Amino acid sequence: MVAVSDRDTIELEPDDDVVRLPARAQLIRLVIATAVLALTLSGTVFGDDYAFPFGPPRMYATRADPDTPVSSTRVVGLTEAGEEVRLSGGEVGLRRAEFEGQVPRLVDNPELLGLLAESYLANNPAAPPLVAVAIVVRRYELRDGQSTGSYVDDVRVTYPLPGMAQDEA
Repeated sequence: MVAVSDRDTIELEPDDDVVRLPARAQLIRLVIATAVLALTLSGTVFGDDYAFPFGPPRMYATRADPDTPVSSTRVVGLTEAGEEVRLSGGEVGLRRAEFEGQVPRLVDNPELLGLLAESYLANNPAAPPLVAVAIVVRRYELRDGQSTGSYVDDVRVTYPLPGMAQDEA
């Protein structure tokens, strides 16, 4: 016998290299596994995203209608020439998921979009100056789960940058 603690021992059969768990340890593992499975099942059936990790996030727990549009949120800077400059996707130090979690706050406080423009221009000094920053949600149309090629852009908020060409005119 090999002593593991003062309460448990692991029994080795002669000429046997397999370490066997004592019955008490097996029972504890079974009880824990059953509890985790029960919590996960109840979270899947009755829970929502806040039940995680004892329930999968909704994106994995539910099925979406294959004809429901898919939304993609992005932040764009607008130049004097009307060109869009991408500010989301890491260009300003925020990853997409970090940014998308802040969209309601940015819509309520659009002046915060000015900070994104400042960050972009600090990292890209040769870039053309921006006159505004906007949050745009693009909804791609689907038919039977496949893209139809058409989309609709919904501008959630636009923040004109103070002191830029727009204000000087």
